[in-house]
Amino acid sequence: MLVGLGGLHVVAVERCRDGVLLIDVESPPGPVGCPGCGQVAESRGRKALVLVDAPMSAAAVRVRWRKRRFRCADEACPRESFTEQNALVAAPRAKLTARAVIWAVGQMRRENASVQGVARQLGVSWRTVWRHVRPVLETRAADGSRFDGVTTLGVDEHLWHHVSTRPVADGGRGPKELTGMVDLSRDASGRVRARLLDLVPGRSAKAYADWLQERGQEFRDGVQVATLDPFAGYKKALDDELDDTVAVLDAFHVVKLGTTAVDEVRRRVQQDTLGHRGRRGDALYGIRNILRAGQERLTDRQKARLDAAFTQREEHVEVDVAWQAAQQLRDAYRHADLATGRKIAEHVLESLPTCPIPEIARLGRTLRQWRAAFLSYWDTDRSSNGGTEAVNGLIELARRVARGFRNYDNYRLRMLLIAGGLDPTTPT
Repeated sequence: MLVGLGGLHVVAVERCRDGVLLIDVESPPGPVGCPGCGQVAESRGRKALVLVDAPMSAAAVRVRWRKRRFRCADEACPRESFTEQNALVAAPRAKLTARAVIWAVGQMRRENASVQGVARQLGVSWRTVWRHVRPVLETRAADGSRFDGVTTLGVDEHLWHHVSTRPVADGGRGPKELTGMVDLSRDASGRVRARLLDLVPGRSAKAYADWLQERGQEFRDGVQVATLDPFAGYKKALDDELDDTVAVLDAFHVVKLGTTAVDEVRRRVQQDTLGHRGRRGDALYGIRNILRAGQERLTDRQKARLDAAFTQREEHVEVDVAWQAAQQLRDAYRHADLATGRKIAEHVLESLPTCPIPEIARLGRTLRQWRAAFLSYWDTDRSSNGGTEAVNGLIELARRVARGFRNYDNYRLRMLLIAGGLDPTTPT
């Protein structure tokens, strides 16, 4: 009951001098058929094999398996002799027990443990752990059923290394950018449980389109909504491969565009009025952080500081107007009623491109170019790329824990594991 190795009996348990817990186990005696011909084989004693098991009570564990050895009684059988095997205990020629492999995968999946950290707990080398774990991850990654049921697809890019972009054939790590595809489908309760589907090298329309083509027509037909940031390359791939899918511009990136436009107006007015960049004591420089916040979050003191800065000089009215425009854009997303929020968004599309402030007019023209994807937010029950950004956060954490990666294939498998891409899928 304590050791939990079904089919084996515990013969002895001892604590070694180095603190390792050594457990002697063996299978009960009984007739065994030859795997070659099926005839009952002759016993030839036992052979001890020491395996690394999952830690127990914070102690490293070794299982000494006294494996039975046999000789086939049929002289014509090509299988002259063989040794007892049990896949539930350990795979042939493995150094880790099957339970230790499952434990290692769980530590990396749920506890953000690095391979080196797992190896340290098991008392083995990094290569030993990865040699046992990698085939498990590769098998899960090759399972096409993990792409089933995807109705909402998110996409975003990130950097997986910051060194030279030399080709892999020349000893480099290849492109710095990777495109990540994330499942943002809602479950039966309407909640989004984001999981990483894949990571492919490059940040381009081709990288995204090639991945969509590889998934097959059935997968593409199942995707109803696709979220993305304002990158024309990903939009082109969606138009080419998912022409019946509703593209949704990510709310976070749209609000960020508005905030950036306000900051650009503030810096320009600062230079035009005082002839230098912001310094301590300058009115506009003093409110730079307040301008990034939502108006509903401002205290009375912060509102007073804004009013004082806006009215200090006549030229500051441009910053006031830009801030009001950005807040109106933010209000469209925040409104509880989808119909009302859409009306605010439509008003933004009509008014911003004609604004006399150049930065705000440019923002309006950008949104007008993305009009359909921008307004789709209110037609798809607030679909966004937020789950994709959450997955990127998990990836960044895992890369910091591991102190970087040198091999793309290992990186892809580790990130798929950590971000739920290799978990068994359940119907929503």
